[in-house]
Amino acid sequence: MHRRLFAAAAAAPLSVAGGLAAPALAQSLPEIRWRLTSSFPRTLDITYSTSEYMCRAVSDITDGRFRIQPFPSGELVPGLQAMDAVQSGSVEMAHTGGLFFTGKNAALAFSTTVPFMLNVRQQHAWFFHGGGNEMLNAVYRDFNIHALPCGNTGNQMGGWFRKEIRTAEDLRGLKFRVAGLAGNVMQKVGVVPQQIAPGDIYPALERGTIDGVEYIGPYDDAKLGFNKVARYYYYPGWGEGGAIFHAYVNLQKFQELPPAYRAAIETACTAATNWMLAQYDWKNVEAMYRLVAEGVQLRQFPNEVIDTLYRATQEVFAEQSAANPQFKAILESQTAFRDRHFAYHQVSDYAFDSMMLRLRRQQGR
Repeated sequence: MHRRLFAAAAAAPLSVAGGLAAPALAQSLPEIRWRLTSSFPRTLDITYSTSEYMCRAVSDITDGRFRIQPFPSGELVPGLQAMDAVQSGSVEMAHTGGLFFTGKNAALAFSTTVPFMLNVRQQHAWFFHGGGNEMLNAVYRDFNIHALPCGNTGNQMGGWFRKEIRTAEDLRGLKFRVAGLAGNVMQKVGVVPQQIAPGDIYPALERGTIDGVEYIGPYDDAKLGFNKVARYYYYPGWGEGGAIFHAYVNLQKFQELPPAYRAAIETACTAATNWMLAQYDWKNVEAMYRLVAEGVQLRQFPNEVIDTLYRATQEVFAEQSAANPQFKAILESQTAFRDRHFAYHQVSDYAFDSMMLRLRRQQGR
């Protein structure tokens, strides 16, 4: 299946670049074996299997001459050391998220998501057609990395709490697992943010080391067992309108690849991005129904809480922009893109969704 799916996509750059028939060109290409470390454990089957999907696709496109072996978090390096491993060249690739590494450069947050910014559709448009990939790879070059979008979780949830959040004051003092710039924002409103790798979150929540957690959404959150410890599940995911994961490639190794193999990775990563998003859109629905049936209390953040977090976000953006020209440039690009595109989405997707919700209410569904 993969060979049929990807061969057509790979054929065009091969024929243009080399002017040869694909079989003759394939015979001249070297056999290459790489390793990929993931920031995700096997138990998170969608995120981890996205890297497996991408690696299989690369092998299929190249008739097995270029093979990448994926490893889950912890087998080669801990999940939050994936970027360091690729930068140093101890592994050729990683599958991870830039928001894990904002301590290195806050601009890396944009490669996954930042609060109150782009939804999934806008992300894909900005990354692939709005100059996003180019702007972010200018940042990644400082770390000897070439980054390719490789997965999107879709809009995420706001997180799990042991108690109800009625006002912004209820957030004060909570120890909360959160990644990326959302942690900086929550710190401004009195939260104590905790950066914890996915596989280590549940033990911390169970032991009471943290009071709450934001991870992805119903399917993964249920697999990690958060509902066994925390009762209240909040939405919307103000911090992550959509979260893009990336394939990190050691820049030197990427540049040394034959053009056909670079094209194979790019094609496979693009397909994997769509595959992951479809998986979450399919599985989150049933997972949410199960969680509610089991007694989880689904709650919407009060407007006062959202407004407080939004104001704190603008403060964080201003501080980071003043300190980091790369952050400022990417923020300005995303903001301009978002604001212009909302006018269109208001008369397209938003209008359609609002129409369908109204009709369903009329039908009592």
